This record gives sequence, structure tokens and C-alpha cells, in this order.
Amino acid sequence: MNSIRTIRVGVIGAGFWGQNHIRVFSELGNIELVAVCDIDPRRSKAIAEKYRVKPYTSVEDLLKREDIDAIDICTPTTTHYPIAIAAIEHGKHVFVEKPMVSTSGEAKDLLAKAEETGLHVMVGFIERFNPGVQRVKRLIKSGALGEIVLAFAKRVGRWPERIGDVGVVKDTAIHDFDIMRFIFDHKPRSLYARMGRLGHKFEDYAHIVLGFNGIQTGFVEANWLTPHKIRTLTVTGEDAVVTLDYLTQEITIEDFEKMMKPTYKWEEPLVLELKDFAESILEDHDPKVTARDGLRALEIAEAAIESARINRNVEMKT
Repeated sequence: MNSIRTIRVGVIGAGFWGQNHIRVFSELGNIELVAVCDIDPRRSKAIAEKYRVKPYTSVEDLLKREDIDAIDICTPTTTHYPIAIAAIEHGKHVFVEKPMVSTSGEAKDLLAKAEETGLHVMVGFIERFNPGVQRVKRLIKSGALGEIVLAFAKRVGRWPERIGDVGVVKDTAIHDFDIMRFIFDHKPRSLYARMGRLGHKFEDYAHIVLGFNGIQTGFVEANWLTPHKIRTLTVTGEDAVVTLDYLTQEITIEDFEKMMKPTYKWEEPLVLELKDFAESILEDHDPKVTARDGLRALEIAEAAIESARINRNVEMKT
């Protein structure tokens, strides 16, 4: 077992989502937040003063610190790869927000670097830590829904202006690619996608059909056009249907006789996610979401974009 008892973390990127990470790290008992880095010196200084940590504007200067065990990357997607590779080269464990990197080629290289060094790389697929997802997974495994025929994910809402270097597929739908791999226990064998852009540089709407083994099908609807934020997952089986609202974590189970809506205490997925990252380092085991998961999700995203480009079904590599 690793001899470290407290993980010393530096966060790179202190924008909207990075500030959430900083807040959670400052509250976790087995984490010591020691540094914050942002290209905006005023933001870096203000947040560092709030949390009483060291501010940086240079990633390289932060990575040179030998007392930092792990780096959390919350920067634009195109910067993920160079920062993550540099962090590994400096002997740091890495948490990187989704998508892990820009391309599957970069993902394969990062995965190889992590495996070569033995350092942990965890990807920010936060929905894996949504307690509602875990309940849906347990229902499927228990056989309560019968044989599953369809998983339908709807992830829509207005464009988050902070996103500027990827489209809705790699930024938004990628969550659902990962969740469907998780609940079905394997990757899709084929897919067909339609997508386009109405008001953005990259695609801002996508409709994707995923063909899994046997009769299982996944459908993902994602856009930055819908007026209100909706995050739902519906799984249809031969005996029952379960619907999850990701935002409230509520699940509804309907069969031929009744509808049930169990009540549970809401838990913050980001807390559970970053706690798992810390524990994976402390206990020296793989995190629940690995660099390999980040690679697989990117492969699906790239296949979807290619399918839409050629307007044909795409077979996934095994």
C-alpha cells in the first residue's frame, strides 16, 4: 500500500468548473490543496488568497514543485494532452476533465505513458459517480427490468459559453457514451449519427444510434439548442422501464402493474469522484474511471463524427 496519507494537489485551470474542483478539494479530508494555476493572474491570485494556497500562471512552474503528488486539469480540451504528459513526466498523478484529450491518438499515447510510469490517470466522467446511475446499474444486473432492449440518453440545454474548442459530441454526448459502456458492460459494435451546427463553430446538435451486442440499442440525443437543461436516462427492459433524472438523482420504475419512485438522499457526484481519485492514489489501485475509459469514449465520439460526415453506419473496432 502507498505510504502517502494525504494527497497534495495542484489545480490547473480556475474557470467555472475548475473552481468547483478547488472547492471540493479544499473540503476533502485526505486532500491538501496547495496550488492553483490560471493564465489570468488576477483570477489565480484571488482564488489562491481565498483558499490560502500558492498562485501560479505558469504550468511549468507549478509542475516543478516536488511536494505536489497530483495535478487536476480543468483547462480547455486542446491543452489537456500537453499538460497531462508534462505532469506525468514530472511524476504527478493526473485527474483530467473530459474529454480526456482531443483525439484518440493522443489518448493512446497518454494511456501508454501512464502504464509505463505506473501513475494514475483518471478522467472526469462525473456521471459514473451519480448515485442514480449506480442504482440503475444495480437494477439491470439484478434482472428486475428483464432483458434490456434500449437505453435512451437525453443531454440538452443552452450552449455553455465557456466551451469553445470542441463540439457537443466530445463535450456533452461523451458522458453518455461512457455511461452506456458502463451499464451494458461493453462498447458498441456499430453506430449511426446525424449532426450539424446551427450557431456554433463545431456541431451543436447530434442524434446517435449505438448498436450493442444482441438486441441492445443505445440512443443519444445531445444539443446546445434546447431552452432548458435536461439530463435523463431511460432504460427499457422486457419487464420494466427505469428513468433517471441526473440532476435530481431521482429514479422512476414502471412495470405492468405500478409505478415506483424510491426516495434517496442527494449526494454531490463531484465529491464522490474526487474522493475516488484520492483513494486510488492512497491505496494504489485503479480509479473507477481510467485513461482506458477516456480512450474508449473518444473512439465512440470520433466514430459518431465520421458517421455523420459520410452519412453511413460505422462499424466499431473491437
